[in-house]
Amino acid sequence: MNIKTLTQNPGSLVCDLLILPFFEHQTSLEPHMNQIDQALGGQITSVFAQKDFTGKRDNLLLLPIHGRLPAARLLLVGLGKRTLYDLETLRRAIGLATQHTKPRSVKDVAIFLPQSLSASLRPEDVGQAIIDALLTSRYVFTKFKKSQDKNEHPAPLSNVTILCSNPKNRSRLLRGALQGLAVAEAVNYTRDLSNHPGNLMTPQSLAQEARALAKSTRISCTVLGKKQIEKLGMGALLGVNQGSALPPEFIILEYRGKRTVTPYVLVGKGITFDSGGISIKPSRNMEEMKFDMAGAAAVLGIFKAANNMRLPVHLVGLIPATENLPSGSAIKPGDVVTALSGKTIEVINTDAEGRMILADALAYASRYKPKAVIDFATLAGAMVVALGPEYTGVFASSTTLMKRLQAASARSGEKVWPFPLPEGYKEQLKSHVADLKNVGNDGAGGGAITAALFLQEFVSYPWIHLDIAGTAWMTAERAGYAAGATGVGVRLMLEYLR
Repeated sequence: MNIKTLTQNPGSLVCDLLILPFFEHQTSLEPHMNQIDQALGGQITSVFAQKDFTGKRDNLLLLPIHGRLPAARLLLVGLGKRTLYDLETLRRAIGLATQHTKPRSVKDVAIFLPQSLSASLRPEDVGQAIIDALLTSRYVFTKFKKSQDKNEHPAPLSNVTILCSNPKNRSRLLRGALQGLAVAEAVNYTRDLSNHPGNLMTPQSLAQEARALAKSTRISCTVLGKKQIEKLGMGALLGVNQGSALPPEFIILEYRGKRTVTPYVLVGKGITFDSGGISIKPSRNMEEMKFDMAGAAAVLGIFKAANNMRLPVHLVGLIPATENLPSGSAIKPGDVVTALSGKTIEVINTDAEGRMILADALAYASRYKPKAVIDFATLAGAMVVALGPEYTGVFASSTTLMKRLQAASARSGEKVWPFPLPEGYKEQLKSHVADLKNVGNDGAGGGAITAALFLQEFVSYPWIHLDIAGTAWMTAERAGYAAGATGVGVRLMLEYLR
């Protein structure tokens, strides 16, 4: 895809779609917009006057051009109130605009940025937000569909032109736009991985994806098989794997964008299908449990982007991968396993398996003497109840880490909400027969918190836990995004690392 930034008059540009953004109840037009309005016989001012278009958030209007402009189509996009305008407003507006045009085979897109849109924001951030929104909003997962419906197979974009009023911003906009391309490709790659069905995205498939990333000279990959996992003593991962016919994999990635620095370690939960095991889940919506490896997919996506963006950081990625299935050999409620750390775990509920495989991965992470460890996991259904589908729950070992992550959240548009790690709740994890139980007391509440506290038992370094149970996938289209995997965590962590 070709990306350009120009100071050309938008009314003279040949393209398939020209997008013009407006604030709510905008009373005046900038000079270039005024010229377009005149060429259209005052249509823009007319639709504002008649309230056919008001500029409110999510307000879209496709205007008939009838050959009066070089552009084939003209789309007016509402940004809402000027006082509330930020990067997320821009992302949402552009995302909705391109989603709206999927059936129209749009290949060449131009977006005009009036001076008022970039005055309060860094041009690099604006460029990144626009390209990110354009590409991720057009994403659809159609690998297994034979239908040729244009609604399901939108034409890929060939050219994107960002038109700006200030020539001084051109190079900075382009720099940000190219970053946005790398971010969007990584997010869509992450979504692809998560959207694959469990029979095709197995622990071995995840390992193959990791090996493919390691074709870059800056990334290395080691995959530990079952015998090596047994030799290490990862009893928690092995316990979860007992019910599956497929062996577990422990995937280790390393990206050296800067060789001399202490690494950040990223840990991703890789349950490629979660039936719940012997504590089996209800059948309703169980097909969504193919998404239980979204944390692993996010780690792979972050590595892909870090490599393409050449981020000057040192990263280690750890992915414990297995299925969680019932069988005659499956782990049972009441069983006790010994984790890599040496701690023993009484299994009360086999559907609390994610925290068990993460326990071994988090213990392994200490070998790297990390600057910080960040884990990504669809961990607790209680988090969905607490925050719903738009906020990721965050637990951090220090306020410094939490504040940095919240700042990355504000820049990336991925919303987070802080949770506590109260000592008193650890009482719920006490076991009569082992060092700890894998769930809190039945009916006591705070399930997302006790899940995080369980993980904390295996942590000896600065640590952030991201519970993406509510944000990893969507059951219906929302705000320009297709239903299915969201790729959550990729944008957030790339902002955190920069």
